Amino acid sequence: MKKQTKKGAAASLDERRIQQVFQALAAAPRRAILQHLAASGLTAGEISSRFEMAKPSVSQHLSILETAGLISREKRGQFVHYALMRDTLDKVLVGFVEELGAAGSETPPPAKTKPARPVGTANAKPRKVAEIETENAEAETGEAKAKPAPAQMSMF
Repeated sequence: MKKQTKKGAAASLDERRIQQVFQALAAAPRRAILQHLAASGLTAGEISSRFEMAKPSVSQHLSILETAGLISREKRGQFVHYALMRDTLDKVLVGFVEELGAAGSETPPPAKTKPARPVGTANAKPRKVAEIETENAEAETGEAKAKPAPAQMSMF
């Protein structure tokens, strides 16, 4: 077996931490929790009251964020208080951006592309601007022409 050096072990720990941070940031509820904690520290109950999900689910998200080092947890009496650890987040994200800058120091020339056509307009007939504006106004006000309702089906 190959023996790991201290430098190699530290590098793998840093890499593991970076992986944990990005994995934690991958879920929208966890990013929302970080946004709430950026404003101020909150208790677990205060955090869970801001989401429409079960408390065990919020607890799982908090655990993942804590394992990644993005939040700290402090027990005060019967409440658990959470706070954002900005230094960890800043260190990982800035390090990643610097890594990208070092790897991609040569910027490729911008690609020449045609302007995209809106979906479904490949075979569409040209319409007058007034027709389009009328349709948009009807859609905004809800005064569109009533579409016929489908006939009710009966089993008998």
